Amino acid sequence: MTDVPVRDPGLQPERTTLSWSRTALVVAVNALLALRTGFVEGEDWLVVTGVVLIGAAAAVAGAGAVRRRQLDEGRYVPPVALVIAVSAVTVVAAAAGIASILGRGAP
Repeated sequence: MTDVPVRDPGLQPERTTLSWSRTALVVAVNALLALRTGFVEGEDWLVVTGVVLIGAAAAVAGAGAVRRRQLDEGRYVPPVALVIAVSAVTVVAAAAGIASILGRGAP
């Protein structure tokens, strides 16, 4: 991949790096909630989902750090493999959440 020059030296790149940080924080909080619920309810699959989400939060934080460093250096190369991995984990976590809602059924 070739380096793509930064087009906007203004606030947009800064907002983008901040959004990576917020996303990592939200994923981490959801991971902790899934872990807590899994331990309290004794649901092993929910604990596994929480652990996977912690990995996803670390990946998002890493991508944000790479983005910030590249913007500071005046270049940006999108981490395609990382974006695909984080997207896949997000889809799996969303499917697990939907399965948990559908699996409970009527009381």
